[in-house]
Amino acid sequence: MQLKKLSLLLVVPLVGLSIGACSQKSDEQSSSSAMDDTAVHTAEVAAASTDELMAKGEAAYLANCAACHQPNGQGLPGAFPPLAGSDFLQGDRKQVMAAALFGLSGPITVNGVEYNGVMPSLGHLTDADLAAALTYVFRSWGNDGAAVGEKEVAALRAELGKVDRAEGERHVGATEGELTYEGAPVAMTGADTRQIMSAGGPVLSEAEFSTATKLYFERCAGCHGVLRKGATGKALTPDITMAKGTDYLKALITYGSPAGMPNWGTSGDLTEAQIDIMARFLQQEPPAPPEFSMADMKGSWKVVVAPEDRPSAPQHDRNIENFFSVTLRDAGKVAIIDGDTKEIVSIVPTGYAVHISRPSASGRYMFTIGRDAKVDMIDLWMDPPAIVAEIKVGLEARSVETSKYKGYEDKYAIAGAYWPPQFVIMDGDTLEPLKIVSTRGMTVDTQEYHPEPRVAAIVASHEHPDFIVNVKETGHILLVDYSNIDDLAITDIGAARFLHDGGWDRSKRYFMTAANQSDKIAVVDSKERKLVALADVTKTPHPGRGANIEDPDYGPVWITSALGNANVSFLGTDPVGHPDSAWKTVRVLNGMGGGSLFVKSHPNSSNLWVDAPLNPAEHLSQSIAVYDINNLDAGFEMLPIGEWADLGEGPKRVVQPEYNKAGDEVWFSVWSGKEQESAIVIVDDKTRKLKAVIKGPEVVTPTGKFNVFNTLNDIY
Repeated sequence: MQLKKLSLLLVVPLVGLSIGACSQKSDEQSSSSAMDDTAVHTAEVAAASTDELMAKGEAAYLANCAACHQPNGQGLPGAFPPLAGSDFLQGDRKQVMAAALFGLSGPITVNGVEYNGVMPSLGHLTDADLAAALTYVFRSWGNDGAAVGEKEVAALRAELGKVDRAEGERHVGATEGELTYEGAPVAMTGADTRQIMSAGGPVLSEAEFSTATKLYFERCAGCHGVLRKGATGKALTPDITMAKGTDYLKALITYGSPAGMPNWGTSGDLTEAQIDIMARFLQQEPPAPPEFSMADMKGSWKVVVAPEDRPSAPQHDRNIENFFSVTLRDAGKVAIIDGDTKEIVSIVPTGYAVHISRPSASGRYMFTIGRDAKVDMIDLWMDPPAIVAEIKVGLEARSVETSKYKGYEDKYAIAGAYWPPQFVIMDGDTLEPLKIVSTRGMTVDTQEYHPEPRVAAIVASHEHPDFIVNVKETGHILLVDYSNIDDLAITDIGAARFLHDGGWDRSKRYFMTAANQSDKIAVVDSKERKLVALADVTKTPHPGRGANIEDPDYGPVWITSALGNANVSFLGTDPVGHPDSAWKTVRVLNGMGGGSLFVKSHPNSSNLWVDAPLNPAEHLSQSIAVYDINNLDAGFEMLPIGEWADLGEGPKRVVQPEYNKAGDEVWFSVWSGKEQESAIVIVDDKTRKLKAVIKGPEVVTPTGKFNVFNTLNDIY
């Protein structure tokens, strides 16, 4: 749930402030402009039934505008301007529509009353929905404005440079791509928590509390944090929510807000009863999840096959280095697929929604970690590959890694948790937990205490016996020296808040990591154990591990795409051969659109692949962009990967390009719903033609794919 900012500075949604911020022109100018626009667009809107258009517009209005302007268009005095009888509806038509696409802020006067708020962009809406919503407002409650056509909106998008719907911000400061990414459910349930009642707060029964907690963790905690103290979203603690009251919160949940909360009621996602429970729940103290101690971890730890009982040699003749570990997200499994034969070798039950797979330094084992914080150790020598050890390290997690420094290969494994905010060092052969370290602490910028700084990416240094640990909300990068875990030494590098994922430059000396909501790339010199740069990138970089190529003009570069816009940003990574370009954004390509999660290339390839699975436009989310590295100025070719999969109904999001060991094939997940057909599409890297499709009842919601050789050797 993306709840809106519950403060005295209220946000003003789509149409009202759009209208309210229009420039005030003379009646003659306004009348002339309206007549011209009407003449231009009459033919388009006449083709559609007025009743049908108004019905569609009413639905769009209720979903995006009515929380503040009210279903009857009357607004709220002093807070939200009215749309019924608004004197600004007679203003410049293009400026009204532009405000809907870009958003506005600042003081305005509507019908003689001053308002001062913020209207975010609703450019994430389709042209048809935006046109319908504007038409509904222009022609309702006694207003007599001209209808708005879909082509009129499309033309204005092109004119104003707002064609990428992923850049729309129904949540101020968070694009549609970011909103989709951060709004994923967490793995906790009401059974993991205990209820604390606020004095004077609305009462919930035990059953209602359980329902509300489950809904919160599914819809809200990804942005607002487990403790509701705010993470990438705003705080929702009782001191804020009780002042608003149950009726206010019910309206907010029902209609949503342009400040970030989806319309859970009018969309049909929540019932009236559920909305009533949630409105009361938000005025109570947040449910308190338990900590996860050494005793808890040891209680979950299981050695399925002891090291001495495991095979002494591979029990099959397959090419393990070209195995792929493929996340079957909603099935709670991974598929081990033979990259040579394209056969599914094993389906392994793991933690829920495995986030990443990481091979051991030897390449024998594959470590996976689910969102439910379950770590599994899979022996790839076995026939078929199977789990030999497992452990839970918390209630919610994302990252796992093994030691790779010479002399320490596979001695240790490490896993980082979202909840509790901590990491644990484990025995590399058995996953026995050895050392737990909390990441709670002060933010790097404001020096404020944060109770829930989640552990994001973890990588193993090649220069020292260090694990490099990103602490998300506080912005600290921890270099954890595992040479003596009894007297653990940690170098704390202050970078930027909201650290997320990242990877190595081609030399494997410099760790390049995104502080995504800070719009920064932090560069850590793992040899000197220090921060060397904070490079500016936009908007909300999400590199995965990034991509390394030889830029024809700037030499070695590392590349990231973005959630918040179409930028594909190149950062120079050669401080010796190209010092003027080092640690700077040297090139920005225009991609398909925002909502991108991964970029990928390979030393044996001349291609750069960029996905956009979270873009709201299906023709983009179901495709892949590919650039010729030797002719970057030519732009990208778009391949219809979703179409090539030949599936039935479903979103068919194309996500995460991954090369095979040889670098001559690229694998893509085509990700649909749990009850829908999904697939893995394999493309010939040289010809860019379809080579194979892997699908069937076992291929359920495939997302991340990790080639053993490339992942082990940081080839991307």
